[in-house]
Formats: sequence, structure tokens, C-alpha cells
Amino acid sequence: MEYLIYFILLALLAEILGTVGGFGSSVFFVPIASYFLDFHSVLGVTAMFHVLSNLTKIGFFHKGIDKKLIISLGIPAVVFVILGAYLSQYIVTEWLELALSTFLVVLSLFFLIFKKVVIKPTTINSVSGGATSGFIAGLIGTGGAIRGITLAAFNLKNGNFYCYVGCYRFGYR
Repeated sequence: MEYLIYFILLALLAEILGTVGGFGSSVFFVPIASYFLDFHSVLGVTAMFHVLSNLTKIGFFHKGIDKKLIISLGIPAVVFVILGAYLSQYIVTEWLELALSTFLVVLSLFFLIFKKVVIKPTTINSVSGGATSGFIAGLIGTGGAIRGITLAAFNLKNGNFYCYVGCYRFGYR
């Protein structure tokens, strides 16, 4: 019972920090939940956590929803998160987590060094960003960084919530 209380409190903290920070709760929730549950259970609980959290955000921030972004980014994300989750049972996830970590560090360094490089807000970029973030989220449980890079291209207004199968706040630019 004591572990359940710790888990619930830490999950709530992860959601608050992820929402206020604008990069999603999985960044905090997946590592926290890994102390309490096996990997596939973490993915399942994370999915349920996101559904409930996103429904709440949609209710609160429905006026900031960009319907075109829902379609071009959200639909590929949902399709590929299912594919990634299915494939996660056949792939050793430790290597994937290391590969994602390395990719994000290299990508961050790239954008720090080449400051003039920007991702254009095109439909192709939103579809590929949604598919990539969804696939990675299904495979290893977190795809918020890739989704954030994609959504940053759209110059979303600071402080507003935009929706694609849930709402996420991005305070870029």
C-alpha cells in the first residue's frame, strides 16, 4: 500500500512538471514508473495516463486546438504508436533507449552548432514528425522530444495549448 501511495504521488508530480514544462509527462513518468513496474506495464500505464491527462487538457484548453495539426500530426502518431507498441515485444529496448538518447544528444548539438537551420512548418514535416514521435513513443515509451521539435516549427503562440490527440503546451519563440 505504501508503494502505491508513492507511485500515485510521483505520477501526479510527473504530470504537473511535464505540463508546466511543456514537454510532456513521459519524460518524468516513464523512469519513475520503471521502479515500480515492468517495461510493458509501464507502457500500458503511460498510455492510460496520457489518455486521461489529454482528455482533461482538451476540456480546459479546447479553444487553442489547431484542427489541421490534429489531422496531419495526430493521425500518423496514433497509427505509428500502435505499430511501435506491437514491435516493442520483439526488440531489446535497452539498445533502443541508448540509440534514442544518442540521437537526441547529436540532434541537440546539431541545432546548437547550426543555429540557422530550421524545420519548416510543412504538412510533410508534421506527418513525418507525428509518425516518428508516435513510433518511438510506442517502442520505448517516450516520444515527446521528437514531437516538440516538430511542433516548434509551427511557431505556436507562447502559453497556448494546441491539440493533436491531446493538448501540449510549447513555449517556443
